Amino acid sequence: MGPHRRRSRGFTLIEVLVALAIVAIALMTGLSAMGALSQRAQRQSDVMLAQLCAENALIGLRLAHQMPGTGELQLACAQGGQPFGLRLSTRPTPNPNFMRVEARVERDGVPLLQLITVLGRD
Repeated sequence: MGPHRRRSRGFTLIEVLVALAIVAIALMTGLSAMGALSQRAQRQSDVMLAQLCAENALIGLRLAHQMPGTGELQLACAQGGQPFGLRLSTRPTPNPNFMRVEARVERDGVPLLQLITVLGRD
């Protein structure tokens, strides 16, 4: 063995830094994907709770056994411990025996759901 011959005993500093950079990029990508999944899950939960608010309001109108008056009505609705805003809009139809009812649900000013139905005379 000559004096100029070296034996490799491990990784160089450059190799370690490159490996750390690759791991950091992979972790950042994973974190952003988890954040997106978390936001989608929250949105899905909000829409499901908003649907319960809208359906409950429309069922209440059906159970009243009388035709609602035309116009708009603002209501508060709480589902799953979350506050939602509910707007019921009632409009006449060409047939006087039916009314068109639209339920719009929002949370913090963001529209989440809109349900439309037709109510008839009993």
